[in-house]
Amino acid sequence: MVKVKLKRKNFKVEKGSCISDLITDKKVIAALLNGKLCDLSKEITNDCQLELINFSSDIGKKIYWHSASHIMAMAVKSLFPEAKYAIGPAIDQGFYYDFDTKRRFSPEDLEKIEKKMVEIIAKNIPFERITMKKEAVIEFFNRREEQYKVELVKAIPDPEVTLYRNNDFIDLCAGPHVPNTGYIKTFKLLSIAGAYWRGDIDQPMLSRIYGIAFPDNKELKAYLKKLEEAKQRDHRRLGTELELYSIFEQAGSGLVYWHPKGALVKRLIEEYWLQEHINVGYLIVSTPHIARGHLWHQSGHYDFYHEHMFILPVENEEYILKPMNCPGHILIYKSKVRSYKDLPLKYAELGQVYRNELSGTLHGLLRVRGITIDDGHIFCQPSQIIDELCKVLELTLKILKKFGFDHYKIELSVRGQHNKEKYLGSDEEWMRAEKGLVSALDKMNLEYTRKQGEAVFYGPKIDIKLLDALGREWQATTIQFDFNLPKRFKIEYMDKDGQHKEVVAIHRAIYGSLERFIGCLIEHYKGAFPLWLSPVQVVVMPITNKQNKYANKVLKRLLKHKLRVELNDKSEKMNYRIREAEVQKAPYIIIVGKREVDNTTVSVRKHGKGDIGIMKLKDFLNLIKKDLGGND
Repeated sequence: MVKVKLKRKNFKVEKGSCISDLITDKKVIAALLNGKLCDLSKEITNDCQLELINFSSDIGKKIYWHSASHIMAMAVKSLFPEAKYAIGPAIDQGFYYDFDTKRRFSPEDLEKIEKKMVEIIAKNIPFERITMKKEAVIEFFNRREEQYKVELVKAIPDPEVTLYRNNDFIDLCAGPHVPNTGYIKTFKLLSIAGAYWRGDIDQPMLSRIYGIAFPDNKELKAYLKKLEEAKQRDHRRLGTELELYSIFEQAGSGLVYWHPKGALVKRLIEEYWLQEHINVGYLIVSTPHIARGHLWHQSGHYDFYHEHMFILPVENEEYILKPMNCPGHILIYKSKVRSYKDLPLKYAELGQVYRNELSGTLHGLLRVRGITIDDGHIFCQPSQIIDELCKVLELTLKILKKFGFDHYKIELSVRGQHNKEKYLGSDEEWMRAEKGLVSALDKMNLEYTRKQGEAVFYGPKIDIKLLDALGREWQATTIQFDFNLPKRFKIEYMDKDGQHKEVVAIHRAIYGSLERFIGCLIEHYKGAFPLWLSPVQVVVMPITNKQNKYANKVLKRLLKHKLRVELNDKSEKMNYRIREAEVQKAPYIIIVGKREVDNTTVSVRKHGKGDIGIMKLKDFLNLIKKDLGGND
């Protein structure tokens, strides 16, 4: 007999019992045995602590979706035996699987694959875990001419490899999985895309099928409804409809050209950022778009980001379009000797950087090659860390609230405890930095999730992920320590005793990427920006040309109050012009006809609400003032 601890209860079971023998709840799909993920078929051989996993947890969703991806691969191999299968992971929302096929999959193919998946699920085929010698697995996949699996196996350093078998279908996988195919209750294949093998443009283009699965049909219907709403909010479609930006292939992928309205929105966001930073003591700097390669060798970026850099030959040496702003800020700091009395010293820049992202990863404004980062660097003493971190968090929350983001997730990324050699900096520095981040979060009463082993190699960090109107997560703010650059550049200050001390460097970006932040805003508001951010706040429309003189008088009055106004006195019918303004998401429309001219009034429509009445212009201005005041 062996002892098992489960949900604070201890009991004894026969040695060699499977975990599944202890479970009556059919919602359980896997388990943590002494902290390690495993299948329910795992035998209990020693005293242990057991934690059961179902779909409600993040781990459970990943296991469920990954199991569904195997079922999809089974269906594809059954229908298209010549298809070579590559990888099929769970992702944040669902799963995908990549296949090498003679032709791309069609929507009709997806229907066939779904039907075959239904058949496979109905058979309740077990997921069977197999462990084999690496050489034997390579030979097995070579016999089946599955070259992608062979390549993956060869990259595994362990002498033994795990596989999962469902009847004749065998896949390379670490697991765990649901007990059998019948556990996948409801699913939907969503789309087809192309993807380079290993994300490398020089590798074959594969066919990728995306899907989603749930234990309950209500959840699937809710997800599909949410997905349809997300399509309506897609910033790429709205960006075109609202004439905000374009990405021209003839000019280069991933490079954003802002149209007048989009450029105005971007400028309003920048001006707000600028004023708020000046108000709390940041010094605004500006650094060149290009620098000598030597600078990036010294910073270490060349070694880690070389493949993502744009490198240019200039006068027999390399120059690089900057991928980060950090070295430039450091050079400004080091331009003179700094005293402890100068600290904290805070630099900020809306800096344009360039990264050679793979073409297959580019996605509208969310992933681009020309990026505007709202970088800030705080140079301070160890004793100032907590106070400065709190100030960064205060500024961040104020800015995010301004844009309507009241809900977010906060993650604290720290180094792994069992591979400290992979991280720069001493134990003392890591403990001090982590303590500072935790203290600041606690002082601000902010809840966070600790992410062990998720820190970057040069320091711990805080990430803030925004939750938009659909509850989707968007990476925005990052606040992180850097133990790398202060040492590489010998960034110092002189203390009160005249001794040179290494400065503490804190990086922070609140918007993150300005392009991604605007893409997020477009989708969050479905293109209908709040009044203060809307490129056109009011559209004035005379019903006929007889009211043009009065309409222009109204226009000038609104312009005098510094409102962004357009006059639409086209000859088209009024209903067409109103619809045009509604499509453009104009917050307010003022209509003037004979009645309004005679009574010196205006008829007002509000976006999303329709007609809100006839009023004097001064009353409309008070309404606007109140609307703008609500966004302060």
